[in-house]
Amino acid sequence: MKEERNLRKVFDQHVKLEEFFTGFSVKSQKPVQPQQPQNNDIIAELKQLAKEVDACRKCVLGTTRTNAVPGEGNPNADIVFVGEGPGADEDAQGRPFVGRSGQLLDKIIIAMGLKRSDVYICNIVKCRPPENREPRPEEIISCLPFLKRQLSLIRPQVIVCLGAPATRTLLETNKPIGQLRGKFYDFNFDDFSPPIKLMPTFHPAYLLRNYSDENRRKVWEDMKTVLAELGLPVGAKHSEDRPVPKK
Repeated sequence: MKEERNLRKVFDQHVKLEEFFTGFSVKSQKPVQPQQPQNNDIIAELKQLAKEVDACRKCVLGTTRTNAVPGEGNPNADIVFVGEGPGADEDAQGRPFVGRSGQLLDKIIIAMGLKRSDVYICNIVKCRPPENREPRPEEIISCLPFLKRQLSLIRPQVIVCLGAPATRTLLETNKPIGQLRGKFYDFNFDDFSPPIKLMPTFHPAYLLRNYSDENRRKVWEDMKTVLAELGLPVGAKHSEDRPVPKK
């Protein structure tokens, strides 16, 4: 299928790089705009959705995974990060982005002047594909209603799509991530609600496999654009004269 051919493999290699974002020197933390009080109805709906994800057997992934990984974070988040799917560490813990890619994502979030608890993190599929293969189109289609419900409940100001599969799924496009990243697109929940800004960027796993100063700067520029859209100060800056970590 055309969709299957165009989904990129982002979990096909294990690359060792402990301090990828050491090149970001964190300033003294500036106050982040306070989050609004959590809405009990939203929290309850997200918990119910997590139960439905856990019980779901609509595709083969529901029968092969150890734990479902619905997502986690602030239900009032201004930013939602959406990745491709859980890996081995996520499958074992039932939490998104807790492996090597998650460690890098945490560094990116901190460099932005935020905390993991300020954002919401999830994936387009909620169960780990065997051997970390890319999700198949039918698996994405089965799981997509869960993601759309999450986004509809949280109503962030910005969605950050991590990598090509997430970007192509939400934007319904086959364009390469290199052509899509770096600018905002409109994501529409329905015909009645105003669109939400969507920023495509490289997946942390791609950065780990394709380490370069240029790729790191591209992701940082994308995140600065997100912060500017939200009216937030940049929490860290790239230090050009600081040594770049080697593989």
